[in-house]
Amino acid sequence: MLVDSHCHLDRLKMDKNPGMTLDDVIRESAERGIEKMLCVGIDRENANAVKKIAERYPNVYASVGVHPLDVKDLISADELITMADHPRVVAIGETGLDYYYSQESKSVQQESLAMHLQVAKQLKLPVIIHTRDAREDTLAILQEHACRESAGVMHCFTETWEMAQAAIELGFYISFSGIVTFKNATDLQEVARKVPLERMLVETDSPYLAPVPYRGKPNFPKFTREVAEFIAQLKGVSYETIAEQTTDNFHRLFYKAA
Repeated sequence: MLVDSHCHLDRLKMDKNPGMTLDDVIRESAERGIEKMLCVGIDRENANAVKKIAERYPNVYASVGVHPLDVKDLISADELITMADHPRVVAIGETGLDYYYSQESKSVQQESLAMHLQVAKQLKLPVIIHTRDAREDTLAILQEHACRESAGVMHCFTETWEMAQAAIELGFYISFSGIVTFKNATDLQEVARKVPLERMLVETDSPYLAPVPYRGKPNFPKFTREVAEFIAQLKGVSYETIAEQTTDNFHRLFYKAA
């Protein structure tokens, strides 16, 4: 069995698949061995949506948080705590730093990330981290504010082995998406070879970043299998080994989903 440790079920592009429903998405995922999914929050507006999806499907869990590209209306710690007060919420985030698209909001992003980490520490929940073009600042804030016991995951990882090592030392897991299957992702593939299995997760980040051979098309949680199969080939182990270890890792990190 597999777990899609990061997807956005509320944003699936159903209009590009006429007649398809969320029930179909969940069913097709189960048919391909996707045991559970984590539907990730990105702002205050979709917090209720991801929680409602998690309420509807027993194999779907939710997180709440504000993506670094959505921090123009910075929420308070109290508001985040209220958002997280739900039995199906198993993590805080997605939060983090993204300087690739938004240099002008660096200071607000940093404030938001620190606040998310502090709330997560208070609630004893793991944190879902997004980072792009912000290695030094991301690691510095994690070192200052992250809780090693609950830690979290570096989601959709595309950074260097050195950053992966530093995050692992802080207690974080490294999650790979369909990007790792891209032909031009040779550096990332080398990172995936080096990350210990016991610190690895897999995800789709659907509806974005569909893996080969579906690149450029809408992504779905059922394609978690393609990511896992590709990593199995990279690491020279069986698909079953990747599936079992990443599922165990998911349950260890997101303990409320166990």
